[in-house]
Amino acid sequence: MNENILVVDDEREIVDAIEFYLKSESYNVIKAYDGLDALEKLIENDIKLIIMDIMMPNLDGLKTTMKIREDKNIPIILLSAKSEDMDKILGLNVGADDYITKPFNPLELTARVRSHLRRYINLGNINNKNINSKLCQNKSPILRSGGLELNQDTKSVTLDGDEIKITPIEYKILELLLSNQGRVFSSREIYERVWDEDPYNCEKTVAVHIRRIRQKIEIDSKNPKYLKVVWGIGYKIEKLD
Repeated sequence: MNENILVVDDEREIVDAIEFYLKSESYNVIKAYDGLDALEKLIENDIKLIIMDIMMPNLDGLKTTMKIREDKNIPIILLSAKSEDMDKILGLNVGADDYITKPFNPLELTARVRSHLRRYINLGNINNKNINSKLCQNKSPILRSGGLELNQDTKSVTLDGDEIKITPIEYKILELLLSNQGRVFSSREIYERVWDEDPYNCEKTVAVHIRRIRQKIEIDSKNPKYLKVVWGIGYKIEKLD
């Protein structure tokens, strides 16, 4: 089944260009030209991924991302003509999964689309629960550190029994760290394993996602219980009873 991708940009030529490249990869493209239009299309269609410009009329990409994140974990890739680090960090902070600067390489864009779709579809694919259980009869699907639990069958995360809403990227980072409790991973290692791309200039991107995870799982993110920073080296999750 071809996946529906929502492309949002007030420049119609850019939307048409992205549609051309995505259709060559057999994706279905839904078009929108501002944030309000995007929210309507999201209600009307089964969207699996969003590519969205930041600077748009009526409702910009950052505010639209914040609105979408209220109840959906769909992968969001932001586009912008701005290349400054602060713009990238701001986009990631409000809930985007990735960021690409215009002008972009179409091959890079489609590669990132494939990567994010794979994570999102795997995260939501609960139908494989019985298959996974049979394959892992001698291995628990639960990764646990104290009150933090990740269920690899249901692709869910709970803290002291309460489910936490996470994005596919956040899930994969937690899965990596919980599977290797006590081990320190550098930003480059995390990026390579989670994004499945060469770790070029990745430190700030990983740091923003780590910060978002800590805000969700830590009572005091400045004095974390679970997700620790090992200064100058990387990140780890403590092994707790």
